[in-house]
Formats: sequence, structure tokens, C-alpha cells
Amino acid sequence: MIKLITLFTLVTCGYSVVAQTPVTDSFFTAVDYGQMSNWAAHPWKKDPADSIPEPLRKNYVPDSSVDIFFIHPTTYTSTDKQFGWNAPVDDAALNKKTDESTILYQASIFNQAGRVFAPRYRQAHLSTYFTKDTATALSALDKAYQDVKAAFEYYLLHYNNGRPIIIASHSQGTTHAKRLLKEFFDGTPLQHQLVAAYLVGMAVEPDCFKFIPVCKTPDETGCICSWRTFKEDYEPFYVQQEKFKAIVTNPLTWSTDAPEAPSADNKGGVLLNFNKIIPNIVNASIHDGVLWVSKPKFLGNIFYTNKNYHIADYNLFYINVRNNAKERIACFQNIASNESR
Repeated sequence: MIKLITLFTLVTCGYSVVAQTPVTDSFFTAVDYGQMSNWAAHPWKKDPADSIPEPLRKNYVPDSSVDIFFIHPTTYTSTDKQFGWNAPVDDAALNKKTDESTILYQASIFNQAGRVFAPRYRQAHLSTYFTKDTATALSALDKAYQDVKAAFEYYLLHYNNGRPIIIASHSQGTTHAKRLLKEFFDGTPLQHQLVAAYLVGMAVEPDCFKFIPVCKTPDETGCICSWRTFKEDYEPFYVQQEKFKAIVTNPLTWSTDAPEAPSADNKGGVLLNFNKIIPNIVNASIHDGVLWVSKPKFLGNIFYTNKNYHIADYNLFYINVRNNAKERIACFQNIASNESR
């Protein structure tokens, strides 16, 4: 697995590895992003990304001047791998799973910050991250990325019109978001439209980008935030063997000068009950390339023994991320306003 993660690093940040497995004609069949059905979230249709937890609805005031391009994590996890290494974009059951999980619980975080775009793409199977067949794994991830890239190009051509952009992603989505930022933003004119990038659930190497800095304060713009969440005092073996110290942002402080924060600073997480906000659910502290948190406080947590909180990377900090996106947008717009005078 360590070797495979290293190869992913080369692909997303250096492009020095090319899979040599044969590809079929279907590999080159383009997904039509002019079709609403090929977007899990889109401002021109009603979708789960529009959902608002009940306690927030009274004060909900959306901002339509900014766009969020959200790249969802892996939802193709079936043990029989019925579609092979990559899932189609038109499987109703898989799309329902995607929409009712990551789009509802993650992409919705950003619906007050701006218009949310989340493409369906031929995502690689979960086993891509664990197989010893690295060439096939890299080919599957590249196929997935080509769809993400095509969706973003379609978005730029048809919807962006010079608007500020937030890139947000999780897990496999972050694998692709790193590459997207490297290709489209890092040192290019489009970087000037980047409000921030939330690259969550995967390691981001400190030298991944040449010109996009790490966010050091809560209102800095044009920068990246990243974290991977684990129970305090737990460090998985693959993190221990990483030959770099991954970028870590504390999503309770958003400051490199404040690596620790008590649970009192957590404005609220959203778990299985989407309409229930749980304040003070965890604390957070930065530790050697990961984010350590206390055991989440919720009814029945005595039965929760998992120490890897990957699936809840966003949800444990739902309100804090939601508020931070708005804070960075306000700063971005203020800077833009001053520069136009």
C-alpha cells in the first residue's frame, strides 16, 4: 500500500508515472456534461447539495456570486466490483448512494457559500487504493480524473464567467483535486480566481504545488487547507511510513499558529441525522501530518470503536467549515473590491 500511495503522489503532484495497461475504446468515450444527469449537484436543478440542516434554515442566505466545484469521494465499494475498475456514471443505485451520502452530508456544507457543482465521474473502485496491481490502479484513477477534468473544462466554458472558485474534495476526490489544481491553477491566471481549496481526506505533500500556498489564517485566500482525521493517540501504519509530513489544517482554528483547539470551539458536527447539529462534538490538534481528535460525543458512541474517522473528515466540523468558506469569500471579495478602485 505504501508503494501505491507513493505512486499516487507522483501522479497527482509530479505526473512522472504513466500506467502501461491497455485501454479499451470505452476509455475514450466522453461523458456529456451538458446533460444535467451527469452532475450530482448543479445550481440548475434540485439535488441533495441544496439541503440545509433544519437549525440553519431560518438564517440561510446563499451567495450566488461564488462557485464551488466539489469532487466527491469513492462510493463504488461493492465487494464484487461488478463494473470492473471504474464505475459508470449512469448506474441508478450507485448514483443514489452518492447523492444520499457525500452530496448530502459533504457538498451541502458549501451551499451557503455559493453555487455548488459536483460532477458524476467514472470513479475508481475503492480497491484501487489497496491492490498490488499498481499499473491497473493508476490507469483506473487516470480514467476517473479525465472525467473530472472534462467536467471542470465544461464548467469553465459554460458556467464560470470569471467568478471566484472554491475547490472542495474528499478522499478519491482529493486525489483528483490535487491534479486539477496543479494543471489548471498552480501558477496560471486562473489562480487569481481561487478563493481556497479544501483538500480533505488524503495526504497533501508540502511541495505538491509551486505557487499555491498553505492557508495560514482563517481569512487567507488563494490557498489550500487539508486534514485527515484520527482518534487522538492513533497513527496508522501507512502514515508512520510516509516519507513526508503532510499538510494539516486545524478546522477549528484555521491558523498555523494555533495547532490545538478545545471542543468548545467546535460549532457543530452533522452525523447520521442530517437535521441535528451536535456542538462541541470533538476537539482537534495537529500531530505529525494528521489531525487528532477526541472520541466524538454522540448518543451510543460507547459502541463506536473505530479510530479512523476518515468518513467524517468534513462532518465532525460541518459548521466550522461552512463558516470558514464564507469568511474566506468575504475576504476575497473585499480584496477584489479594493483592487478595482
